Amino acid sequence: MISLQQVSVTFESKEQTISAVQDVSLTIQKGEVFGIVGYSGAGKSTLVRTINLLQRPTAGSVIVGEQDLLQLKPKELRKARKKIGMIFQHFNLMASRTIAENVAYPLRKSGLSKTEMAKRVAELLALVGLSDKSQAYPSQLSGGQKQRVAIARSLANDPEVLLCDEATSALDPKTTLSILELLKELNQRLGLTIVIITHEMQVVKEICHRVAVMENGYVIESNDIVSIFTDPKEQLTKEFISTATHLDQALENVLKRPTLLNLQANDQLANISYVGDSTSEPLIAALSLRFGVTTNIIFGNVEFLQDTPVGNLVVVFSGEAVQQEKAIQYLKSQNVKVAIINHQQKIIQFKKEAAI
Repeated sequence: MISLQQVSVTFESKEQTISAVQDVSLTIQKGEVFGIVGYSGAGKSTLVRTINLLQRPTAGSVIVGEQDLLQLKPKELRKARKKIGMIFQHFNLMASRTIAENVAYPLRKSGLSKTEMAKRVAELLALVGLSDKSQAYPSQLSGGQKQRVAIARSLANDPEVLLCDEATSALDPKTTLSILELLKELNQRLGLTIVIITHEMQVVKEICHRVAVMENGYVIESNDIVSIFTDPKEQLTKEFISTATHLDQALENVLKRPTLLNLQANDQLANISYVGDSTSEPLIAALSLRFGVTTNIIFGNVEFLQDTPVGNLVVVFSGEAVQQEKAIQYLKSQNVKVAIINHQQKIIQFKKEAAI
């Protein structure tokens, strides 16, 4: 559906040359929700704007559907862009126009009659749950409602692709979830291909099928959502995952309270994680029965990523060192990942981060 091949974007001035995007190749399938995540300045917004040529790449090719957009003449490009909707962080609604007029704006040269246009606007507002707001003005709406209007407007010309550039960054967590649910529904109902740009891994976790991680203009890692969350390769990806799973926050809270850990000489602090339908309960019980190793759960959560359960536990292993090692090897044989946590090193790390 979307193919970016060796795309680079360079900005030049008298003072400096900035490589915003560097040699990026991505393929996004039809009907997929694809996330591009990275910190500010990573190049993700510049990259997504190459998909509809709001930003022309310095090098590379941009293919959407069967068309190489860089080869299109201006009239052909305008037609192609109508099939690529886009929404932004700050909604970009026209304050002096009603909600219905905002949604109707992209239809002004569509050839539809006034009656047909009004019908289309009504359908779009119903689709995003705002039928009762057609004659209101943007200033009368909440942030979430404004974004719903922006989504309705972006769908006016029946696009095949929807680009979302930090579309939930200005919204509170509850409203963010409602917008993501709407996007998920539109993806399933309309077969819409959605590309989401965000710096929040929580957003990716809620809706995306696959994700690419960007740093300094490069895509440093790309995979399906379950693989990214359960087996991240790059350090930056691991940082994003820890934030989204609240693992580092839980560890910090635990390590601030040494009496909660009460570690003895042979005790080990560990993060154990698993994917799939196996639960932690029988496995942990087996450690005591088979190896005489006590497992104290300090923190735990189970989430569903694309209907796949993913579990994370922070535990303390207690018992003889040899038996602990046998217990850990047993867990690994059951496809459970075990990472021993150097709690002293973590305490130093958290103190350094707090001092910054």
